[in-house]
Amino acid sequence: MTGMPNAMFNQRLDQLPAYPFPRLAALLQGLEPGKTPLVMSIGEPQHEPPAMITEAMVKYASLWHKYPPGNGTPELRSAIKGWLDRRYDLPDGMIDRDAHILPVAGTREALYLIATCVIPQDQPGPKPKVLLPNPFYQVYCGAAVLNDAEMVPLAADPETGFMPDLDQIDIETLKACRLFFLCSPANPQGAVASRDYLERIIAMAQEHDFVLAMDECYADIYDREAPVGALEICAAQGRMDNVVVFHSLSKRSSAPGLRSGFVAGDPVIIKRFNALRSYCSATIPMPIMAASAELWADDAHASENRDLYRAKIDVAQEIFGNRFGFYRPPGGFFLWLDVGDDEAATKRIWMEAGVKVIPGSYLSITDADGNNPGKRFIRIALVHDLETTREGLRRIADALS
Repeated sequence: MTGMPNAMFNQRLDQLPAYPFPRLAALLQGLEPGKTPLVMSIGEPQHEPPAMITEAMVKYASLWHKYPPGNGTPELRSAIKGWLDRRYDLPDGMIDRDAHILPVAGTREALYLIATCVIPQDQPGPKPKVLLPNPFYQVYCGAAVLNDAEMVPLAADPETGFMPDLDQIDIETLKACRLFFLCSPANPQGAVASRDYLERIIAMAQEHDFVLAMDECYADIYDREAPVGALEICAAQGRMDNVVVFHSLSKRSSAPGLRSGFVAGDPVIIKRFNALRSYCSATIPMPIMAASAELWADDAHASENRDLYRAKIDVAQEIFGNRFGFYRPPGGFFLWLDVGDDEAATKRIWMEAGVKVIPGSYLSITDADGNNPGKRFIRIALVHDLETTREGLRRIADALS
């Protein structure tokens, strides 16, 4: 379609920053790996998925010929409700499987579409703002830009505990905010929002009438203590106004190809979100819904999965010690190492060690003051088996040293 006039396309696409992985490919183009290549740049879990997935697919194979309901089966919503109740010790009756829960075909699409659902269009006054941590999961940026909202990146660096500093948000920004993305445990830094922090940001959302979209996809992958969830705070308050949480089986169950997750929270938002998705979203096939219900009902495999990641964090601590700003991430499965110059370190690691990592600045955006909070860092995904991870981390340490 070369030569087509720009008027044929959505001009907002041109405002999107380059996606991280094509940028990484361009950075390393023409550079030969120093050893057998090993990819540790992508957060794609490589643990063996639970056998119950295959078993459920076979058991429910007769359901492939059915159109799946957009809001999921009652059995799937019940299993999700059960997991939420167990995981966050929610009081009886807080979560209604029909009013508060909406299964989705993976959370990336849902995180994008929540912006379409809640950002008002063609209203007088200041342009709607979308607040997001910086670094961030790229879909947050796409959701803001393609819905013609002003993206407001909030530095999440060591000085702020890798969470946005809520004290630095001025009142005018809060008044114009329509959507605030927050990830806990955070990607890429693994930071976890405290109970006090979540209480405060939920109160801000309700006071200033914006939607808090809590990306909690790493909630079941943690080091020592289970991260607090936004619905726990809502339970204590007796209300979940303005709050929606996003969860997925991709990380919890090492099943990214399943494309199965859910959104839960404010029933007014869930109802409108379901109406929007009826027009534009893929639904989860029936056999996958059946497998998903079994996965949400089973905590044993998630605990075993968590143990595998914890063992790899132990290895990382053994190899890096106090070098390169290493710390044990409270949640998630990434290392966020301070290497001074992210692109130079990424190229050196590839050319000397044959390991592919991703520069932190590719996961962040340069703010209005010219600062990019990811520039000093690289992200390493601990997604392989223990020995492969050990080998990769040793190579990285040797190259950086």
